[in-house]
Amino acid sequence: MQTRQRIVAAAADLFATQGYQATTLAAIARRAGVSAETVKAAASKAELLIAAFEVTFAGAESARSLTDTEVAAAVLDLPDDVFLDTVIRQIALANARGYALWTVLLGAAASDPVVEAALQGMLERRAADYLRLVDELIARRLAPPTSERRERAAAVSFLLSPEGYQQLVAQSGRTYEDYLTWVGQAVRAEMSRSAR
Repeated sequence: MQTRQRIVAAAADLFATQGYQATTLAAIARRAGVSAETVKAAASKAELLIAAFEVTFAGAESARSLTDTEVAAAVLDLPDDVFLDTVIRQIALANARGYALWTVLLGAAASDPVVEAALQGMLERRAADYLRLVDELIARRLAPPTSERRERAAAVSFLLSPEGYQQLVAQSGRTYEDYLTWVGQAVRAEMSRSAR
């Protein structure tokens, strides 16, 4: 288990800094301090990218929805006055950790069917997670009832996406705190607007 964790951590670092195509299993092995055979036995290059993103973004290798994790269960127990701020902060932190690997994952999906299949699963789970968030906000009366639940979920997913973090912070130079303030205001504005 420790060896796999070292391999996945090495893969995450190399994929984030060098990209998918330039990162070899041999380079991952060198960075992890293991043999190339050990890396090959652990996972394929595509599987290592997927694992690296999952661990970096969500803290563990898993193909389950974020709303099914222990962290989400703890957040659901929070009182209304801190619930949405906590959700936004948790996602913003995940974006800060994982945006570079998300970018690599998107690029790799264009040429690798294993990565493409994993990406599609992630996007489906993300859509379901944000729909659950919208429903929770409505149930808590933190957002008005709407027939546009899926549209609101898609908009919130866009606002809280790793791509948004990458563009606003890594590319445009906003501070993390500025990003957190902006995204919080944007999510609240989207959730409070009147239905069309």
